[in-house]
Amino acid sequence: MDNMENNYQEIGARLRELREVSDYTIEELAAEFNVDPEVYAGYEENGQDVPISLIFEIAQKFKVDFNEIITGKTAWLNTYHLIRRGGGKNVNRNPEYHFEDLAYRYGNKVMQPLLVTLEPTDAPAKPITHTGQEFNLVLEGTVIITLGSKEFTMNAGDSIYFNPQIPHAQRCGGDVKARFLTVIAE
Repeated sequence: MDNMENNYQEIGARLRELREVSDYTIEELAAEFNVDPEVYAGYEENGQDVPISLIFEIAQKFKVDFNEIITGKTAWLNTYHLIRRGGGKNVNRNPEYHFEDLAYRYGNKVMQPLLVTLEPTDAPAKPITHTGQEFNLVLEGTVIITLGSKEFTMNAGDSIYFNPQIPHAQRCGGDVKARFLTVIAE
């Protein structure tokens, strides 16, 4: 088992521990987050496919540091938090995304994320690497993200957080253009 798989299992274990010490059943917590109980059980089992936006909601509910759930370390980064500009309202998992209303909070700074539009193509995306941490949120369409040797299909509302030193690429996964926003923190 590689380190990435170990890390995913650790995320799942932290989610399970949060739920158990707070005296919730899987069914109760899944219902609260509008997630199928079997799917939620899978998140706790291996942590691999849990949407980053759901981790935000769990962290907010249980008043724990988002990064502690991801890494086991508090304030590794000072949380990725998408907000509605001016209102401070958390917009993660809101189906009515409007890019111009979104901003990104990193510590005490609020930054505008970069909007990327992907046109349909048969050409494979070229993998890149860079330093920092990267957060992608799909706004429209389907985006295929390749991360190392794994491929993730993401639809509107799905998000992913990863170390971009791992070779990664994004491409349109459908017949219509796709849009996602990306934020990179050094």
